[in-house]
Amino acid sequence: MGGGRHGLRRLPLLLMILFLAAAASSGAAAGKGKEKGAHGLRFRRESGTFKVVQVADMHYADGRATGCEDVLPSQVAGCSDLNTTAFLYRVFRAEDPDLVVFTGDNIYGADSTDAAKSMDAAIAPAIDMKLPWAAVIGNHDQEGTLSREGVMRHLVGMKNSLSGLNPEGIEIDGYGNYNLEVSGVEGTSLGEKSVLNLYFLDSGDYSTVPSINGYGWIKASQQVWFQQTSSSLQRKYMNETPKQNQPAPGLVFFHIPLPEFSSFTAANFTGVKQEGISSASINSGFFASMVEAGDVKAAFIGHDHINDFCGKLTGIQLCYAGGFGYHAYGKAGWSRRARVVSVQLEKTDNGDWRGVKSIKTWKRLDDPHLSTIDSEGDARKILMVVTHDVWTANGASCWNSVQQCVLLDGNLR
Repeated sequence: MGGGRHGLRRLPLLLMILFLAAAASSGAAAGKGKEKGAHGLRFRRESGTFKVVQVADMHYADGRATGCEDVLPSQVAGCSDLNTTAFLYRVFRAEDPDLVVFTGDNIYGADSTDAAKSMDAAIAPAIDMKLPWAAVIGNHDQEGTLSREGVMRHLVGMKNSLSGLNPEGIEIDGYGNYNLEVSGVEGTSLGEKSVLNLYFLDSGDYSTVPSINGYGWIKASQQVWFQQTSSSLQRKYMNETPKQNQPAPGLVFFHIPLPEFSSFTAANFTGVKQEGISSASINSGFFASMVEAGDVKAAFIGHDHINDFCGKLTGIQLCYAGGFGYHAYGKAGWSRRARVVSVQLEKTDNGDWRGVKSIKTWKRLDDPHLSTIDSEGDARKILMVVTHDVWTANGASCWNSVQQCVLLDGNLR
């Protein structure tokens, strides 16, 4: 971690303001010229890529007035929510994402004077940099001056937000259950089809059943919506011209881990596990729903701040992001971090972009070098499977140089 120092230790207020202003200006320029489909999301023409930055557990409150948690003694003075803001600018400038996903506990409601203002401040870097973004809520967002519904409605109404309150016309539990479609490269054979599907769900806050203690869970009504949405997208992708042989891959985002995150040991995951899995005390079956759907390749969550691992179970990668925010609990000397997910399209010999070839993920640390890591130090080789439209499972594989974990990989046969 570079002697235990993060990149923005004890920044004077004036310097912090100048840094954030410069970051916003630079980021806005970097965000220009991205091609967008009907839903505002599309793969890039030049590279055939679509990149997501996942931000988990900012725990934002009242900005400069809110101090940091679990940092080194030398980092305490001058450390505040503004360090979280500055890290957002750093990682957005470095990665230039096509979408930012905030996966809950975006604010820490109990310490927030005004929940709406805290949410505005927390999301501000994405808005300043003109980045499309989407969010779900966690178990702390609603503990201030807004209800869970109020928090989600506020997120939906913010600038550049692609968040949804709930699907129309159905009864469903929670707030923030919706999906986004990512179109192929404009002008190609798949330019008007969703070649990547993103699902967002409210995993709740705390159990409302008197006989069940602990955290909330994804309810049956949400699972029915998810399976119906997945089935509809698969039919559309495979039956409408140009017809495809297999479903477009899906990625799922929510806050609280599923009980299945407890299935891994150090021998079969990439990253670190430094605390217990704080899932609901019952298993509502959502992992089985994802397996049965058949299109989900990975699920991304937050909640347990000092876990940042990915592990593969029954064909699905289950991934923590690691804690991002400085007002959130963490581990002194262990950098705050973000997860990056990069999806690559297949390119044919004639230069046409096809369906998804690979999905890769890595983490960015808020250290002096904004390091790109995957923590495990594993030297396993990438396994390249020669397929197209037939996904072949090969487990997580990592480059030794930057230790990026490959979730899914294939080539045109």
